[in-house]
Formats: sequence, structure tokens, C-alpha cells
Amino acid sequence: MNQITERLAELREESGVLIALFDPDDRLRYANAAFRATFVLEPDETPLWSELMRRNTRAGRGTIIRNADFEAWLISAQSRRGKLPFRAFETDVVDGRWFWMTETVQRDGWMLCVASDITQMKVSERDLRQDRDFALKASQTDELTGIANRRFMMAALEHMIRRQAEESAAGGCICIIDLDFFKRINDNFGHQVGDLVLIDFARRVHPMVRRRDCFGRIGGEEFMLVLLDTTLEEGEAFVDNILDSVRIARPLSTVPAFFYTCSAGLAEMRTGDTVQTLYARADEALYVAKQSGRDRLRIVA
Repeated sequence: MNQITERLAELREESGVLIALFDPDDRLRYANAAFRATFVLEPDETPLWSELMRRNTRAGRGTIIRNADFEAWLISAQSRRGKLPFRAFETDVVDGRWFWMTETVQRDGWMLCVASDITQMKVSERDLRQDRDFALKASQTDELTGIANRRFMMAALEHMIRRQAEESAAGGCICIIDLDFFKRINDNFGHQVGDLVLIDFARRVHPMVRRRDCFGRIGGEEFMLVLLDTTLEEGEAFVDNILDSVRIARPLSTVPAFFYTCSAGLAEMRTGDTVQTLYARADEALYVAKQSGRDRLRIVA
């Protein structure tokens, strides 16, 4: 067995296939020589994936990012990264190579990334596949904020419920969050300011979300969180932190006194839940939060 283990370790290190392992916090824990060479990593480095992307982008190497706003690209990428048990897509790097990348995610959030060089594919086929990937990304992304959209979030909710039913996995929670008196913001300051508030909220909450959880805009001023393997108490503490963060937000440099708040409804998954029943309980809790004064969290277990 030791011989086999040693041989596997040698093959991983010598392979031209890029292999990397990330922990639940999205910190690199292992990378073979091919991965380290492509993304310019020393053997003992263990950066967060976001740090690695930011560093390489500044240095003009690694993944090609077709967005002048790196932070917007990062939010969009993280909204999909590691959210499903398996995902495959194409990506290219500055040195001209093209890769077929797969992400395999365990229940506890550890993720294996494997990338195979497909540079020799015909250019026409490559362009067609890239167009498909761009179309898929657009179908899953909210155009204004760059985070996941309703379609992606409902799929994530369905996955959590199916996972619990099929694997007897630990429970989870969902939270629906609504920005308070958003129509007044649009009426008093204009829709452009309203858009800035939505973007501010998305960028304020996004860094707080664990990689295996999902956060997206599901319509208008309404957002949703899908929190895997999370108890009601843990979900309550997490959402309270979001409300606290929003209360101190001052997103308008031209109106320093401007602030906004949000209301939230949290529900815990029960055995036998469907997408509809779990969503309905979170929506009911949100209604109670609004009726009881807004700027607060209410819970339906």
C-alpha cells in the first residue's frame, strides 16, 4: 500500500494535469508542480483562491479575466465557485494555454480542482464552447450586482433539500432579505442611487458568505441566502452580523448622512421539506419582520 501511495504522489507531481486541493475556506492546501508553475506559486505557499487570483491579475499572469473591474469579476466567480458537488468549465491563461477545469466538492466543503490542457482543440470548437460557458454564466448571474440570480439560487435550494433527503445530511437554513423602504430610495434619490444601494448591499454581504453557501439576488430589492449544514442558532448569528454591517453602511459619498436597513426572514429545513414549503416559511418570517417594524430578523423554525 505504501508503494502505491508513493507512486500516486509521484504521478500527481509529475503530471501535466493541474491538480489543486482547497479547504472549506477556499485556501489552497495542495498543488502539484503543474498547477504551481501555471499560477506562479512556491511549494510552501497556501494563499486563499481570491488572493491568488488578485496577485496574478496585478502581475499580468495566470487566468485571463475579461472584465476591467477585477472585484466585480471576483464576486461573480465566487458566487458560483464550489457551490455544487461537481462543476466543469473552460478557462484560459496568459501564456496562451486553454484548460478544461473541473471542481469536485465534498460535503464538508473541501474541493479538488483538476485542469486538463485542451489547447490543441480546433479554435472553432474552442470558441463555440467558450460561448456556451459565457451563456451559462449569464443565465446564472444577476446583471446588476454580479452575484447569483434567482435561477441559480433556486437550484441551490433544491440541491440542499435533495442532499438532505438522499444522504441524510445535516440540515440547513435559508434566509430571505429585503431592503427596507427601497421604493422611497428610488423616489427620493433616483433609480441610479437605488442601483448603487443594491450593489453596496451585495458587496457588503458577499465577503461574509462561506464558500459552500450561496447568496444571490432573487428579484428587485430581495436577496436570499442558502446556508448548508447550519443550525437555526448559527444562521441567526450570521444574519444578525449582516444586519449590523448594513446599519453602519454609508454608500453615498455625496450624501454622508444617507443610510439604509434591511429585514430578514430565516427558516430551518425540516424533514420532508420541499423547495416550496421551506421558501414559504422564510417568506412568512420576512413578512413578520416587516410588520413588526423592519430592520430586524424574524425566524420560523
